[in-house]
Amino acid sequence: MNTKILLSLLLGTACLMASCRNQEMIPVDEISSLAVKQCTIMEQLLTEDTMPRNFQNGELVRSDTHWWCSGFFPGVCWYTYKLSGEEAMKEMALKESAKLLDVSGLSGDHDLGFQVLPSSGEAYAETGDTLYLKTIRAAATELAARFSPVAGVMKSWNGHKFSFPVIIDNMMNLELLTRASKLFDVPEWKEIAITHARTTMRNHFREDGSCYHLVDYNPEDGSIIRKQTVQGYADESAWARGQAWALYGFTMMYRETQEEDFLQQAEKVAAFLLPRLEGRPVPPWDFDAPEESIAQDDASAGAVMSSAFFELATLTKDSASAERYKAQAVATLKALCGEKYLAKEGEVGGFLLKHSTGHYPAGKEVDVPLTYADYYFIEAIWRYKNL
Repeated sequence: MNTKILLSLLLGTACLMASCRNQEMIPVDEISSLAVKQCTIMEQLLTEDTMPRNFQNGELVRSDTHWWCSGFFPGVCWYTYKLSGEEAMKEMALKESAKLLDVSGLSGDHDLGFQVLPSSGEAYAETGDTLYLKTIRAAATELAARFSPVAGVMKSWNGHKFSFPVIIDNMMNLELLTRASKLFDVPEWKEIAITHARTTMRNHFREDGSCYHLVDYNPEDGSIIRKQTVQGYADESAWARGQAWALYGFTMMYRETQEEDFLQQAEKVAAFLLPRLEGRPVPPWDFDAPEESIAQDDASAGAVMSSAFFELATLTKDSASAERYKAQAVATLKALCGEKYLAKEGEVGGFLLKHSTGHYPAGKEVDVPLTYADYYFIEAIWRYKNL
């Protein structure tokens, strides 16, 4: 046999073996099977007007469909259907998505994207049923109405002690506007998303690539009143889930717009995160938390980061960076699939992940399963499978 051909075959075999070993690192089929079982358990604990929130004191804590996280369980069902191919999961996803068709009943804040994209957004993508377009359009219209041309951002919260608060989480909801802009040919929605992202890029971030949780604007002139980290340890600390939202949000905005500054910002956030995740792939609730609380993990932040790193690995222009992002995504996902974080069948009311942190300073949802942790975890599994 020709030496070059032999070497080529040997190299190809080595690459295939390495690929197989890599696939075995994350038990996709096992996770898919577990997700089917856990979703089935959880769905039986819900009523026609409730969604899962967390699991505490041995019981599933439910929310109404107005709560900001109400869209995530339908999204988990859709990803589980895509992973498993089981028609029963599709029917469950359709049933749960139907609870959120009426946008007028959803929360009066920026979280319409969290509520509508995993439910009606996924339902439309999977079925093509135009029933869901009305919901998507109504949600995008409401979200766009929160935009202030003076401040260059959309208001996050109503009825709080702030004047015009904008939180880093809001980056996640911009995808509702970019996707709806394409679906309905409304270019101004995409422009609102781009303007909001650029204003956030300018005002939310520190020199090291970390971000504040909240920036409060003066609605009269767009000036900044204050910068805070409400759910983190301190205003100048790096609250882990906030950094995860930033990584994911700017990665998504580059995918949606191809604007280079968004890719650069995502990579700046990645550069901040990578050394802090060394040796601890599932982050603490706040990277700067004091000794007495630094042990508390936030699996939800890890799930968001893993999913974002998988996507960033496909978008970066630098091959070495792509390998680093992919390696971190796999390391975090592998840790989340471990015994510490992954629930067993029948455990914690049907949730997939344990040990998330909602609002540590307020003592709310500390060391519990959270519905958005499950959603970004199963999305990360999907992205890993398709990488």
